[in-house]
Amino acid sequence: MSDHEQQQPPRRGKILEALARAERKVFTRPTPKSANAQVKFLLTRMTGSAKSLAEHVGTSTRTFERYRAGKLKKPQKRLRAALGEATESEWQPQVRAQARAQASTSRGLSVDVTAYFGFTCTGSSDDGRERQITMDISPFYVKQILALQEAGATDEELHPVVAEAITESYFTEWGTRADGLRADFTSVSKIDFRF
Repeated sequence: MSDHEQQQPPRRGKILEALARAERKVFTRPTPKSANAQVKFLLTRMTGSAKSLAEHVGTSTRTFERYRAGKLKKPQKRLRAALGEATESEWQPQVRAQARAQASTSRGLSVDVTAYFGFTCTGSSDDGRERQITMDISPFYVKQILALQEAGATDEELHPVVAEAITESYFTEWGTRADGLRADFTSVSKIDFRF
């Protein structure tokens, strides 16, 4: 199978992608930009052979080695994106770990979401509708969200935790109103996190 025929790895969901974008915003130095620099960086950071790294980014070992040697310079869009994503996932792990630790212990995480919110409650409640909400999530929920992300959870597995975090802080105001309210969100149009 040639490089052109290989499938692109599955894309992350909106919540996982938003978490990755938030982590990239805490970087203190820019990531390597050229394919040669990215390949060299990945070989030093990630465990495994050039063959396993090539498979990870969706290319052949020979092509991977040619980028490493500088014989190839401009990857196609699919490979460029895979190299960039792999590089960013390994870039400045201590900076990311520090931001994650602060968010899950003291600072929390800010979320900006536009989605359809539906409600379940004992008594009456507004009908579900699309809302744009910007608010802070408590460290208690941030810890759960980040633990699920590290465990390899899917977007569908993260939805209930994020919905519960939003319900707790936005809709019930930390238990001071709307006792028993549960909000679920679907059809996420946009979501962004900020450490």
